[in-house]
Amino acid sequence: MRLATWNVNSVSSRLPRLLDWLATARPDVLCLQETKTADFPVRECQDLGYEVAAHGTGRWNGVAIVSRVGLDDVSLGFDGQPGFPDPEPRAVGATCGGVRVWSLYVPNGRTVDDPHYAYKLEWLAALRTALLPQISAPLVICGDFNVAPADSDVWDPAAFVGSTHVTEAERAALVALLDLGLVDVVPEPMKGPNPFTYWDYRAGMFHKDMGMRIDLVYATKALADSVSKAYIDREARKGKLPSDHAPVVVDFG
Repeated sequence: MRLATWNVNSVSSRLPRLLDWLATARPDVLCLQETKTADFPVRECQDLGYEVAAHGTGRWNGVAIVSRVGLDDVSLGFDGQPGFPDPEPRAVGATCGGVRVWSLYVPNGRTVDDPHYAYKLEWLAALRTALLPQISAPLVICGDFNVAPADSDVWDPAAFVGSTHVTEAERAALVALLDLGLVDVVPEPMKGPNPFTYWDYRAGMFHKDMGMRIDLVYATKALADSVSKAYIDREARKGKLPSDHAPVVVDFG
């Protein structure tokens, strides 16, 4: 199974790029985040042989799973998912080719003194609880976690002191997920030494490789052990009107 995850930063703005990428990369399963639409382009994906499970309201979040290996037992959100104040469309799960897959868009957190930061930690803790009954079967959770797991996952740790995405509490929440029995599948960069998946739109950030690894793929151990290739499609971050994230692609089996 070829699985990919991509924060597309508006599926409407990125639709031609998305369809072209699907046609060329041919993932079996693609998890999308920040779709920003209540009207996902289902027909266009079906024309390429994909089924779609989408969860969005047309605002700044939204998630989807696009699959050509089945799409069963779809869940829009997870049990106990907190809201701000109501649950947002930040999680969608489905069984694809015998694997339970979750596309996740973890709250940003804004700043450490913002209520959204506490919400982010609460959201991650609730996700861990919801995953407990699922961990004995093949499982992949992936998406934009808005957390860099280690200092090596940001271009300059000193630039992030006092900021979200790198705090001890956020990183501890990721460790708690891994402690369930999940493995961080770290992809290889297409260029350079850094496995970054996100680069701010500000001038020069991408070309200077001033990025972060915040788009993650966590898999149960048996699945992780079967990985034959994992890479960051940096080319998809180039060109006209790109997302500020690059797809992460993992070949299982």
